[in-house]
Amino acid sequence: MKTNEGAIDRVLRVLVGAGVLSLAFVGPQTPWGYLGLVPLITGLVGYCPVYAMLGFNTCPAK
Repeated sequence: MKTNEGAIDRVLRVLVGAGVLSLAFVGPQTPWGYLGLVPLITGLVGYCPVYAMLGFNTCPAK
């Protein structure tokens, strides 16, 4: 599993994921907030399966 997300992409995913996940605990407190786990985990790991399927890569060339 290679990294296919760049640094900016990863930071944005972690921030958005944490924000959406917070909706499960604060605010409307609906289970839909747990969808924030998807961008949070992909941002922390640095790998997005959807990017891999589409052949998309935001990681700079090494």
